[in-house]
Amino acid sequence: MDILSKVRNIESTIATRFDTAAKKLTKSGPREPLEIVHAIVDAVSREIQSSGRGKYTFPFNAVQVLVLAPSREVRDRLHSVLDGDSGVRRRIEEKLRAAGCASGVTVSLNYAARAQPNWRDPEFHIKFAHVDVPPAATVVAPTTAPRLEISVFRGTAARRTYVFVEERIDVGRCAEVKDSAGRLIRTNDIAFAEGAGEINQSVSRQHAHIARQAGSPEFRLYDDGSVRGTHIVRNGKTLPVPRGARGVRLQSGDEIGLGDARLRIRIGASSISG
Repeated sequence: MDILSKVRNIESTIATRFDTAAKKLTKSGPREPLEIVHAIVDAVSREIQSSGRGKYTFPFNAVQVLVLAPSREVRDRLHSVLDGDSGVRRRIEEKLRAAGCASGVTVSLNYAARAQPNWRDPEFHIKFAHVDVPPAATVVAPTTAPRLEISVFRGTAARRTYVFVEERIDVGRCAEVKDSAGRLIRTNDIAFAEGAGEINQSVSRQHAHIARQAGSPEFRLYDDGSVRGTHIVRNGKTLPVPRGARGVRLQSGDEIGLGDARLRIRIGASSISG
């Protein structure tokens, strides 16, 4: 066993013992925000892989962290710790840097009102991805990143409002979509609940997605072969979104129709932090 593996095992053991002792003292219950930070960083560090000769690599360049916050009060309490100067992003960056892994990993943090069945931890869920990025020489890095706020105003999803800065957002029914063999083929970022009425049932499992190219402020909506169709309502007019490669450009204030379900979007700028 190499030195980094031993250190990681020791850190995991200490964190587990600390968590167990804390729960005994408090008679169980949700963890403190700082404990959640440590648990998230520990989960990310377990994805670090040895590349031989004492070197290590992190096989992803995008980490999306979703934390349980059933109320605004809980969210504000978590946000002050998880998103601060010594929060999740900084600690993950420091962990990867200490392991000698390449920089350039994007860490996003969002909150959910309810935990989903696929969550490995009852208080948070982490999605790892590797997003293809164009060569640096052909991309001019912007000082701000577009921020997409999506509100669910017809239909039932895990949350009423979502905020994204990601380059792709999948929308459909159920959080996880599997093939006939039970293999996971897609995870919906906005998931309408299964069996929650006719409106939700009108949304296909792989209904649509929103995407933008790196460095571009433009979001486009694509239909992924849905049964009941996808459209945009803009200034009182309905614009169909046919299945195809180009999609339809979104504007702030647009309403998106997914079968009988409805979303409303707002596009703004979000500062990029280092």
